[in-house]
Amino acid sequence: MIRILLAEDQAMLRGALAVLLDLEPDLEVVAQVGRADEIVPAALRTAPDVALLDIELPGGNGIDAARDLLAAVPACAVVIVTTFARPGYLRRATDAGARGFLVKDGPVEGLAEAVRTVVAGGTVVDPELATSALTAGASPLTERERAVLAAAEDGSTVLDMANRLHLSRSTVRNYLSAAIGKTGTRNRIEALRAARDRGWL
Repeated sequence: MIRILLAEDQAMLRGALAVLLDLEPDLEVVAQVGRADEIVPAALRTAPDVALLDIELPGGNGIDAARDLLAAVPACAVVIVTTFARPGYLRRATDAGARGFLVKDGPVEGLAEAVRTVVAGGTVVDPELATSALTAGASPLTERERAVLAAAEDGSTVLDMANRLHLSRSTVRNYLSAAIGKTGTRNRIEALRAARDRGWL
């Protein structure tokens, strides 16, 4: 029996997926969580073979959670299942160690088959997204530029961001300026939107 952890913030969708996966004779959903910061504790409790993770979750995101999960439970395979078919997300998920990346509009049979494939040591990627990722190129943003841009999302001032990230104000301004330049935008709001749309954050 393949043991599955399911992380999805929409309770109705999470429950429906769990029911459908449990109908498969060789699959069993052993944990369901609605927040990114619940993933590792649930995995440590239930020892899943596979974790199906959404990207947009309260308490963090599925890609960062995948990295933390694989550090804590290396034997668990990770499949990202998301609405957001963005090439940048695929690259980040792969870098985090995910072995699968699927969009939610696919059939549940495809999801069940993906679970079996990654448990057997294979990888599964939505074919259209894989093609897009190859043509889109990697994110030009450094980790620091990504962190500073993400910190700007709530409208924080440069001083607030500097304090939160333990950087000087001039360093924060430099990273913001670099991110604006690399995204080809005019200000940090546009840069943030462009980076989000491309899956770089």
